[in-house]
Amino acid sequence: MADLSSLIEAMRARAETLAELGYKVRFDLTDTGEAILLDATGGGVELSESTEEADAVLKLSTATLDKLITGRIGPMLAFSTGRLQVDGSRGVALKLAGLLAGE
Repeated sequence: MADLSSLIEAMRARAETLAELGYKVRFDLTDTGEAILLDATGGGVELSESTEEADAVLKLSTATLDKLITGRIGPMLAFSTGRLQVDGSRGVALKLAGLLAGE
């Protein structure tokens, strides 16, 4: 199972692509109770451990997030099988899904 720091590092490796998002997305990790905030509102990407408000909140396990980042599962499959839940803007979540699937 991936830990919080390795998930953040994996997202940093995709920062150039994720910078195109232009919104804040929080990943609430259901199995650990931790949260990662992806802030792409300032022209780049800032990643931090935070429960700050976001445009979209994705609720998923660390294993599912690891699979999303590495491309081993598609965002739509994760959502349709119940591994991923979305609160807030579904449009922002769809844009993020497109960026994740695009590589």
